[in-house]
Amino acid sequence: MQRRTSKRVWETRYVVKKMRIPEATVMRLAVYSRLLENLQKRDIVTTSSGDIAEGAGVSPAQVRKDLAYFGEFGTRGVGYNVEELCGHVRRILGLNQKWPSVLVGAGKLGSALALYEGFNIRGFHIVGVFDVDPNPIGNRFGSIKVLPMEHLERVIKKENVRIGIITVPAVAAQEVGERLVKAGVKAILNFSPHVINLPADIIVRNVDFSLHLEVLAFNLTFELTECEDVGV
Repeated sequence: MQRRTSKRVWETRYVVKKMRIPEATVMRLAVYSRLLENLQKRDIVTTSSGDIAEGAGVSPAQVRKDLAYFGEFGTRGVGYNVEELCGHVRRILGLNQKWPSVLVGAGKLGSALALYEGFNIRGFHIVGVFDVDPNPIGNRFGSIKVLPMEHLERVIKKENVRIGIITVPAVAAQEVGERLVKAGVKAILNFSPHVINLPADIIVRNVDFSLHLEVLAFNLTFELTECEDVGV
């Protein structure tokens, strides 16, 4: 049963590529993969949508709906084989391969990201760190030396880099993004407070920490206002 199900799942992979999967679903899949990996570490063999839902903070129906985008998983009345489902989710997310990445901007945030072991654990290997400021050039983050920007294109080509991480000041973000794309990068994680505009076929994720804090502030303010309105 499990083998036939697995075959059906991966026979649909080319159809899946043409589907528009909700971004929220992809985010939840990343959470599911971590939960499943933790279950593996605890030598748990089977799990259920209820168990996964409890760990992810969603409903069992949501878990089943998210997985259904990619095929049929598990056995009714038995649940999911943890190892098999973890493997499927990792393949869906592209975590069954290594992703060489470059980071531009060796300031405080850049250095923290360059030293973050969580990237390596998930398969994202920073193979180059670059900066225009001569001060950090030559410094090392683990085995990676900070290089001047003149080496950017060479490293991207040599290491077949497809992912770029930007931690430069806002005024330089657009230029750096364009340079990364011209060198062959296809996806960018932008930590600069400036939203960059790149060709439609380039995947860009803009991460603005202050924006998330403002959302938290709004939620707290709204909650307090609501409490006052009801006389709490």
